[in-house]
Amino acid sequence: MLAAICTAYGAPDVVQLREVETPVPKDKDVLIRIHATTVSSGDCRLRGANFPIGFGVMARLVFGASRPRQPILGTECSGVIEAVGPGVTRYHPGDAVIAFAGAGFGCHTQYRTMREDGTLTAKPAGLGFEDAAAIAFGGTTALHFLRGPGRLKQGERLLVNGASGCVGVAALQLAKHFGAHATAVCSGAKSELVRSLGADAVIDYRSADFATSGERWDVIFDTVGNAPFARTRNVLNENGRLLLVASGLPDLLRAPFQSMMSGRKVAGGTAPERAEDLALLAKLAESGAVRPVVGSTYPFARIADAHTHVETGHKTGSVVVTLAET
Repeated sequence: MLAAICTAYGAPDVVQLREVETPVPKDKDVLIRIHATTVSSGDCRLRGANFPIGFGVMARLVFGASRPRQPILGTECSGVIEAVGPGVTRYHPGDAVIAFAGAGFGCHTQYRTMREDGTLTAKPAGLGFEDAAAIAFGGTTALHFLRGPGRLKQGERLLVNGASGCVGVAALQLAKHFGAHATAVCSGAKSELVRSLGADAVIDYRSADFATSGERWDVIFDTVGNAPFARTRNVLNENGRLLLVASGLPDLLRAPFQSMMSGRKVAGGTAPERAEDLALLAKLAESGAVRPVVGSTYPFARIADAHTHVETGHKTGSVVVTLAET
């Protein structure tokens, strides 16, 4: 089978297509023939060794010293089950599924095995493979932060900083699903998109600074990494919550003390990978409550170009890579 192999840490051209052995499903595994996957900001960070501040040494110990220990990147995919192990009972060959490998990566390939009890769910019949591949990475992150440390409630005011990326578009739509008032911070060129996703107000970061706007929010959801507590404390309501979705180690270390001293909650970290969250997102997509946003699509042969596009930091929604005719 063909796989996109990350041969070293470096620029997008370190990603090359190569023939590798097709995996064989073990007892409780399913083998997925992948139709679509994505190149996410997480893939680009790992490929370029652009780890958050303070995490460089730790990340290389976990992911590989001189090159990725798992050379096949890709956190999410959609496809059709090709074969199953003898102990599998939940899925059958021919089932269309959505899979989230998360920190295990391995989705930039034609075939991938997943545990049947892993972060895997049935693909809704009305959802195309490209859209289905785009719901896991951003959706599970947004869902975790909004329901967990964010404790977002109906009627509260939420601001999403970086609202047009894959995490941001999911956070906007989930916020509206939860009954919150949502303000989107993005470039003015993307204001029509975020309004179509439910944004009640839009702030163009190129012409205005939300932190000096005089408005206040109950929850600030920062997907960019440029809204630390020092910048946002004056626009957080009493008992407000700052969600550091993209942050370095110094901000995470300061968060407990800032929370204790201010009466507001500052929280960061990573989102768990749970099958029930993926299943919920699939149902919300099927009902139309959450719409996957695919900003651009590349064929598998141009996956390095997809990395280049994501690395600009100006992608819209998800960047999808197609591997099979659907």
